[in-house]
Amino acid sequence: MFSKVPIGIGKINREDINKEILRAALIAELDAINLYEQMAGMTDNDEVRRVLLDVAKEEKTHIGEFQTLLLRMDKQQVEELEAGREEVDEELGK
Repeated sequence: MFSKVPIGIGKINREDINKEILRAALIAELDAINLYEQMAGMTDNDEVRRVLLDVAKEEKTHIGEFQTLLLRMDKQQVEELEAGREEVDEELGK
């Protein structure tokens, strides 16, 4: 977990800063999902579990929002996601 942006602003090209911000936001959302789902698995209180899992689900929506923006800004990321999808399909014989 992190509570401050893990990007060295001075080390990033100005043209890439928004992509880096979005990637940091994606990491934060994934971290939150992991945390909430782990805590949901630890509690024996059904209400706490349900709320934690609902919040984790909302974080997944946030991932979709940030990823959508990132893919609009980074065409190479789009190409590499497709290449990864193809590799998995090939590996799994699909």
